[in-house]
Amino acid sequence: MEAHAVWLAARAPFTPLPARLVGLLVAAYALSPIDLIPDFVPVLGLLDDALLVPAGVWLFERMVGAERFAAFRAEAEAASATPVSRLGALIVIALWAAIAIAAWTTAVWLYD
Repeated sequence: MEAHAVWLAARAPFTPLPARLVGLLVAAYALSPIDLIPDFVPVLGLLDDALLVPAGVWLFERMVGAERFAAFRAEAEAASATPVSRLGALIVIALWAAIAIAAWTTAVWLYD
């Protein structure tokens, strides 16, 4: 939820440019599957997420202001309570199934 709040605040038009850049970096790092230290490295892999993301959120909150950031936290919390798109999930599942079927048929065709 914090990363979503940072993302919303970084995209707001009244957010200063330096804060926007920090916010975009924090949100991108928090939401990215690529980490500075891979998660399979014992202890350090999870420790970078446990330290870097909260430190980035703290810095961003100081740059934007606690009052403004609280409004974005509330907006992110309200967005998390909205209904989930079942149609969107079905589309994603159908695409993955089509890719899997195409890969399977191609593999069978190549090695047959």
